[in-house]
Formats: sequence, structure tokens, C-alpha cells
Amino acid sequence: MQTISSWEEVPLFDSEEAEAEYWSANRPDLRLMETAVVGGSEMAESVTITLRMDPRMLARIKRLARSRYLNYQSMIKQWLSERMEEEIRER
Repeated sequence: MQTISSWEEVPLFDSEEAEAEYWSANRPDLRLMETAVVGGSEMAESVTITLRMDPRMLARIKRLARSRYLNYQSMIKQWLSERMEEEIRER
């Protein structure tokens, strides 16, 4: 089993099967995993932005987040991250 020491070493996958095959032969280094934990690393940075949104849409997002026991801002960031990965895979 190979140890991955940088996230740049991980390729983009075109299917879940390809990703599963890759991770069955590779594993991330423990230090790499420690830096990936949100809030657990001083390297984690965030930037404050302003986003104008329809109040009804925001209310619906907040209700949905509450039903999932999530902070609505964290849920929005998760959605954006998932969509970004999807867009990158489609290239």
C-alpha cells in the first residue's frame, strides 16, 4: 500500500469505481489527514463574503439545515464544495 503525502498526488476520478480502486491501493499520510480536519489546523483559513439572497430562499435553507442538525452556512459551503467537485469531474 502506498502512502499519499500530498493531496496533489490524488487524481481526479471519472467514476466511483475508479476512486474505490485507487483508495484500495493508497492511503493518506496521518499528517495529511490531520491538516485536513476543519478547525483542527492553524492552516485553515476562511474569507468572509457578502451574498445577497432572497429572504424566502434563505428561510428555506435554514429550515433544511435545522432538519439535518447543521449550521446553514456550513451546509451552503458543503453544497458549493460538492458542486465544484462535480463541475471539475465533468471537464
